[in-house]
Amino acid sequence: MLNKLRDSLQPTMQKLGSGFASTGLSANFWTAVGLALAFVAAGVYASTIFGVHGGIAAIAGGLLLLVSGFFDVVDGAVARVTKQASKKGAFLDSTFDKIAEVAIFAGIAVGGLANPVLVMVALGLSLLVSYTRARAESLGVELKGIGMGERAERMLILAIIGMIPFMPEISFGGQMNWAVIIVSLVAGITLIQRIVVTASKL
Repeated sequence: MLNKLRDSLQPTMQKLGSGFASTGLSANFWTAVGLALAFVAAGVYASTIFGVHGGIAAIAGGLLLLVSGFFDVVDGAVARVTKQASKKGAFLDSTFDKIAEVAIFAGIAVGGLANPVLVMVALGLSLLVSYTRARAESLGVELKGIGMGERAERMLILAIIGMIPFMPEISFGGQMNWAVIIVSLVAGITLIQRIVVTASKL
């Protein structure tokens, strides 16, 4: 869904890419920045084990996750503007995205912001969504934009819903459980959509 929105904002993306490209730093550099910020966000989520209030950790972690997502947009924009898009860059981008996703969910679980079982389900479904796309595309089926919950949507849900202070707490965990549950539902639906689309095209 967000990929389609990104495509409709090409003029803005062009300006964004040009601005960051003017620094002389490569798209891979901005990919690494996004990953580093995701690790910081994960650390902030987990910081409750050191006594940081859960609400503060959720808000600060969410903000950092949003900034990390911004740089996930920047790297692609820079690659297109500089005409340096490559298979290596695409591989690093997608691989770093998965590493960041695992780190974020791990930070939430370690910090006790959500039930660990729910986090494991959400992470498992999220990785299966990515796997189905990778496997389908290896068989010649394009799945970009297929499904309601790609990685960008899932991370946005975690960041924003997790920061809402008035969400009622679920009996078996904190308010971040709502974000994790929604991610699981969205990822599950997307997984089914991708299986159906791929099977119908093969």
